[in-house]
Amino acid sequence: MPDATPISPRWLSQDQQRAWRAYLLGTTLLMDRLDDDLRRHHDISLVEFEILVRLSEGDGRLRMARLADSLAHSRSRVTHTVKRMEKDDLVRREESPDDGRGVVAVMTDAGRALLERVAPTHVGGVRDHLVDLASPEDLEALGRVMNAVADDLIAHHPDMELR
Repeated sequence: MPDATPISPRWLSQDQQRAWRAYLLGTTLLMDRLDDDLRRHHDISLVEFEILVRLSEGDGRLRMARLADSLAHSRSRVTHTVKRMEKDDLVRREESPDDGRGVVAVMTDAGRALLERVAPTHVGGVRDHLVDLASPEDLEALGRVMNAVADDLIAHHPDMELR
């Protein structure tokens, strides 16, 4: 029988709590703003944009499972989004030429053209609402912290791959 002794939580200090709340609020507002800008100006969601980015970085094609891992989304969510993007001729799905079992997402010419039109809006938003607000040292520190978070979570969850 497991030990029923309650474990006392390691409460956050006031400074840690303040930093945590700032992180939560800031990331939520930032992601919402980036998504809203893309939807208003280009009728594309942030997730759809990120799918096009990942495909462009993968020479225009990626296995669906790898695409889902790179986005830290479930395979079903990515499949649903890619299906919607297929209807707009932004991507298409093909059988994997490697083994015939897997499915590969392929960016179409229309998807590449949209990515090229949308990228300046996204990069502008990232600059305006994050990069230009932080010193280079703070931005570097943020990158180190979030890489440490990702590395730790991946190491403690063997089902996760490097995203």
